[in-house]
Amino acid sequence: MKILLATGNKDKVREIKEFYKEYEIYALGEVLEPFEIIEDGDSFKANALIKARAVYEKLREKGLEREFVSLSDDSGISVEALGGAPGIYSARYSGEGATDAKNRAKMIAELHARDLKTSPAFYTACIAIASPFGEFCAHGFMHGAVIDEERGSNGFGYDFMFVPRGYSQTVGELAPSVKEAISHRTRGLALARYILKSIEDAK
Repeated sequence: MKILLATGNKDKVREIKEFYKEYEIYALGEVLEPFEIIEDGDSFKANALIKARAVYEKLREKGLEREFVSLSDDSGISVEALGGAPGIYSARYSGEGATDAKNRAKMIAELHARDLKTSPAFYTACIAIASPFGEFCAHGFMHGAVIDEERGSNGFGYDFMFVPRGYSQTVGELAPSVKEAISHRTRGLALARYILKSIEDAK
């Protein structure tokens, strides 16, 4: 079965390809001309479905809706001390022109503004799938804490300042194999595998 990812994020594409070795995985630009998707939902689930649905509609326009399913990931981090922020705004936390580095810098500044060096936090990933048989979602979570410094060189996003529960190192310091075993995205993808298998069996 062929899966078209509703993202051009190279890190997400790589992680999903590594996880779903049993499927043919394509980045958005490999099959469709990249286009803007307005993520105006109020939850990870809503935004993940918006992306998966938009890509599947483009596949339908090209007559490829029986050849592919579309899969999207909407994920982010929620920090207790920040009232759950940045949440669904994680990728654009630092405003216009946001980058991972700017987002982390803002989070560290927000912790310092509250005289904090750390706060409980958790990652959420919602995996959405659009297919000839309908739309489906699965969620994965990773709990732990954010710290007010960056450590490590593996990963992306907030990985360099997030310490998973049960560990003393940041995700950025952990071996990629460890991250893959415990991450929110892995847990969401693992649950979504049951959905994909059901779609594959029904085709």
